[in-house]
Amino acid sequence: MMGNEALRLEDVRKVYGAEGNRVTALDGVSLSLPAGSFTAVMGPSGSGKSTLLQCAAGLDRPTGGRVFVAGAELAAGGGEAALTKFRRERIGFVFQQFNLLPALTVLQNVTLPLKLAGRKADRRRAAEILGRVGLGDRLGHLPSELSGGQQQRVAIARALVTEPEVLFGDEPTGALDTRSAREVLALLQEAVRVYGRTVVMVTHDPVAASYADGVLFLADGRLVGSLASPTAEAVAERMTHLADEVERQRALAGV
Repeated sequence: MMGNEALRLEDVRKVYGAEGNRVTALDGVSLSLPAGSFTAVMGPSGSGKSTLLQCAAGLDRPTGGRVFVAGAELAAGGGEAALTKFRRERIGFVFQQFNLLPALTVLQNVTLPLKLAGRKADRRRAAEILGRVGLGDRLGHLPSELSGGQQQRVAIARALVTEPEVLFGDEPTGALDTRSAREVLALLQEAVRVYGRTVVMVTHDPVAASYADGVLFLADGRLVGSLASPTAEAVAERMTHLADEVERQRALAGV
């Protein structure tokens, strides 16, 4: 077991539905990501990328296989309470929808995960992180007083404040304009390079993927390739070939 391994999946499977009407969303996915890396996960619609993120982050339980975060097995023999505790201590989330509580200020939204975890709400550290994401002058504002890009930066600060082993992003730039998206992606890069976090991001956008250190490609629930030091052009080309290949395979299978 490598000491600097942040995330490992071993033969992870996820099957939905009852006998006779089953859908295999993940079909034996194995991967290992080093600490301090930024990985994008891409694939055609229905490839299983969001399911992969949910299983890796402990939001959903795999049907089979094992998930390790920084060497600790996710939900090993524990119930929902143990799983929730694991997520709060080791994992951060940034979603397409910002999921901020409208009645709480920016600072209160960021310190909320600490309170939920029963930890001291370190307002100074939260304010410092908000300063790093360019919102040091907005601590007392409500989410409704911020732009979409600013709200997503609050969500990133909230994810960073617990010092997670892995920060998962599910289409984190999907609801943003181009400029705000670039700012958010640069912040995710900073989370890796400055804070030493490990970021795993599902995206459909080749430009967003180009901010990552590497890209993993999924098709029909399986890992089908990877790309190091991605450019937007290379990612777009790979995605076009992948979509064509998936269509061809499904046609052959009569799906």
